[in-house]
Amino acid sequence: MEIQTGTRLLWNRPAPLFMSAMCIMRFRRSSISLSPSVNLHPLFNPSRHRISALPDGPNRIPNQIFAAAGSAGKSKKLGLGERSKRVMELEGKVLVQTSARVPLVLARGKGCKVYDAEGQEYLDMGAGIAANLLGHGDPDFLKAIQQATESIHVSNVYYTSPQVKLQELLRGCSFADRAFFFNSGTEANEAAIEFARKFHIFSWPYVKLPAMEFIAFNDSFHGRTMGSLVLTGKENYRSPFEPDMPGVTFIEYGNIDMAKNAIQPGKTAAVFVEPVRGEGGIYSAKKEFLQALRSACDDAGALLIFNEVPSGMGRLGYLWAYEAYGVFPDIMTIAESLAGGLPIGAVLTTEWVAAAIGVGDHGSTFAGCGCPLVCHAALAVLDKIQKPEFLASVSKKGQYLKELLVHKLGGNPHVKEVRGLGLLVEIELDVSASALVDACRNSGLLILTSGKGNVVMLTPSLVISEQELVQATDILLEGMPALDGNTSN
Repeated sequence: MEIQTGTRLLWNRPAPLFMSAMCIMRFRRSSISLSPSVNLHPLFNPSRHRISALPDGPNRIPNQIFAAAGSAGKSKKLGLGERSKRVMELEGKVLVQTSARVPLVLARGKGCKVYDAEGQEYLDMGAGIAANLLGHGDPDFLKAIQQATESIHVSNVYYTSPQVKLQELLRGCSFADRAFFFNSGTEANEAAIEFARKFHIFSWPYVKLPAMEFIAFNDSFHGRTMGSLVLTGKENYRSPFEPDMPGVTFIEYGNIDMAKNAIQPGKTAAVFVEPVRGEGGIYSAKKEFLQALRSACDDAGALLIFNEVPSGMGRLGYLWAYEAYGVFPDIMTIAESLAGGLPIGAVLTTEWVAAAIGVGDHGSTFAGCGCPLVCHAALAVLDKIQKPEFLASVSKKGQYLKELLVHKLGGNPHVKEVRGLGLLVEIELDVSASALVDACRNSGLLILTSGKGNVVMLTPSLVISEQELVQATDILLEGMPALDGNTSN
């Protein structure tokens, strides 16, 4: 049961043994506005031979603005300099070769621009894989880091004020009662696995074999360490390291009937889901799907875990993705964007789950404390992006970006779909995107790929300007002919 008028009553669920005599009700402050009643559909889908109607409202960009946007003109072709070549050559000799890097050596950044070893400028539409929310050199961010120089790291043995302040700030702006910190998103998801299993062991201590299994989804991505890897729905990521941890069932993302059948009492410990998928191709879950997961988890006594690493921290124009749906998880994981690109991960959870976790159940040198340096940075980021006017600007710029893409690329035969929410946007192509990535880089634009390599993913810093969005879409348009020689997927 949920209340969406500024408070929340904990949903009904089978009470575990240790709380069987208690009436479990919990109210929390919430900044959540009423969630939209419509599902989040793509703007443009040529397979349907139409451009979907764009939403009305204060964030709607007038069509006349395209005339003002115009074209940024032909981009200057950039090349690989000798300094960059020397760095790349040395890297090839000393580093384990796990990354298929692009031939570019970045030396510094300012705002949404980065510069290579020769000083050539690039507009960065990847933002450190969606992590650099405030871009490079934000003065408030730098000031926060400078404040932390007297105490960089103290380990999880001791209390620190920045950690407690960050926990309190997260508690005040989310569904969660408690936070636990890590170094990355994959570590946060690893801990969520442990927390879910410990919750069931703790809640039903006299059951010989409590619920231990997990439900995940095809094409999902939760990380590359062994626990989070087995929840990742990409077989090519898992197969080199088999055998997998047993007890994970993959089902079709968005399939309500399949999910209801898979979530079983006494068997399913938790459901791991991305409200908006990231690396597997940006797809927004339908509201009915997440509501069905919430209901099925409640009926089965399972936990619902949202991975908001790709979609949280203001990227969608909401502080958290779950706000767009009005569906509350039991556990939520976030990562590097929390600290603007510095290494951090976090598990946010309700008191209901946290009560099951005891001293010694989890830990590492950094786990649980969050070093003062990174917590100072996270405080600066979160303080800025949670402001309503900042989130409104993200929504406005995200809508503008999609309109620019539809206007400029919608007629290209290689473009199958433009979709996304806020500043998490992608262009699905009918061919590999690699030629376009190369052409854009040579013209001063950095873009990412996702899906099966045929999707261009745009995740710029949230402070990007409308002028820079025009520049990015102009370079994309200029680079599209590079796709003509590619073979279809």
